[in-house]
Amino acid sequence: MKCLLNCRGLAAALVCSLALSTAAAQSPKLPPIPPAAVAAIEKLTSHAGVRQALAFIRDDDERTLREQIELTEIPSPPFKEAVRAADYLERFKALGLSDARLDAEGNVIATRKGSGGGPTLVVSAHLDTVFPEGTDVKVRVTDKRYAAPGIGDDGRGLAAILSVIRGLNEAQLRTVGDIIFMGTVGEEELGDLRGVKAFFRENRSIDGFISIDGIDIGRIVNSATGSRRYRILYTGPGGHSFQAFGQPSAAHALGRAIAKISEVRPPAQPKTTFTVGTLKGGTSVNSIAAEAELGLDMRSDDAAELAKLERQILQLARDAADDENRRWGRKDAKEMVKVEFKLVGDRPAGTGSPDSPMLGVARQAIAAVGGEVKSVASSSTDSNQAISLGIPALTLGGGGDGGGAHGPDEWYSPLDAWLGPQHHLLALLALVGLEGVTQPLLLKRGH
Repeated sequence: MKCLLNCRGLAAALVCSLALSTAAAQSPKLPPIPPAAVAAIEKLTSHAGVRQALAFIRDDDERTLREQIELTEIPSPPFKEAVRAADYLERFKALGLSDARLDAEGNVIATRKGSGGGPTLVVSAHLDTVFPEGTDVKVRVTDKRYAAPGIGDDGRGLAAILSVIRGLNEAQLRTVGDIIFMGTVGEEELGDLRGVKAFFRENRSIDGFISIDGIDIGRIVNSATGSRRYRILYTGPGGHSFQAFGQPSAAHALGRAIAKISEVRPPAQPKTTFTVGTLKGGTSVNSIAAEAELGLDMRSDDAAELAKLERQILQLARDAADDENRRWGRKDAKEMVKVEFKLVGDRPAGTGSPDSPMLGVARQAIAAVGGEVKSVASSSTDSNQAISLGIPALTLGGGGDGGGAHGPDEWYSPLDAWLGPQHHLLALLALVGLEGVTQPLLLKRGH
């Protein structure tokens, strides 16, 4: 990044930043960037039209930030993304994406057609936030720091996509393959990726997927952290705490379950985790609880380990009910505590290859704008669904600086923010090809 800031003019910056790609390729934690990716990015950054688009994106930085603020200030709580979706749809249409539409799930979808015969790449950001209805989403500005719930996650991603489209339009760049731009619903919390799941149920002919989520361009997500989430409900006969003493308690059974679950030792690698995140139930302080419920989250970077953890913990939850009934000597079903399981979240896990062509393109594109790849990680994003279906997928940062995601004090700073949409543009051009300049590096899949 220092290289880009110290060079004079875009041309010098690109020459300077391409030199950084050698260092990035020699990272001890990553294999060398494939030569095809290096060659494609070099061709693209030497092309007058691409240079025009990159320069435009930098000059477009203030407008992109303004749109980020405008989108952030449209409330988009879980399962209530419609108002923001309608606004985003109009922004797509204003950029000339004439087929822009809402699908049945509420996703905003538009296609920028290529010259034909190339692959189809999806570039998406999510419309929803984790914050409940009624949350104050007005952006507060202090010392060039912009604070509001959702301004980075994923207000930045939504705005970055708009800047990329404007850059393509400004330079009149025609791709070989098609690019589907999308704003998805249901990425956060109990939305359970419902938007992207619905999209892939209806769209089988997709060759690659990029999610713009998060901020740091130095962090690439190429693997999917899977999760399974349950509501575990204990029910029993209940009764007065004194007069009915001796009846098994749903609350006590829940307590036994938490104690058992807390002793589980999942593997450190692949990273596998669990937590009991919520508790509720009971009637009053002087009642034997007839109902008690916990919310369980389990995650892993490996599907097999996640399944193993799930079997183990659900059996412990059953054992807890048995222990509570045994404690009070109850054998009649009418007098026993029972346990029920309701699956409320299912995000598939999957592992991306460290030497995949798509990852190589993203690394080279980041280096070309003067950035540095700091980590190639696993996370839970819209890319999970594509990865689980065997579709090459990455999640890339939107650019800038920020922190406090998922909290009321989430903040964003537009520090070199244009580097986000600049490297997105280079990556998608390399993947779908630029007519007359480069051939697509993203392979068409057998659908």
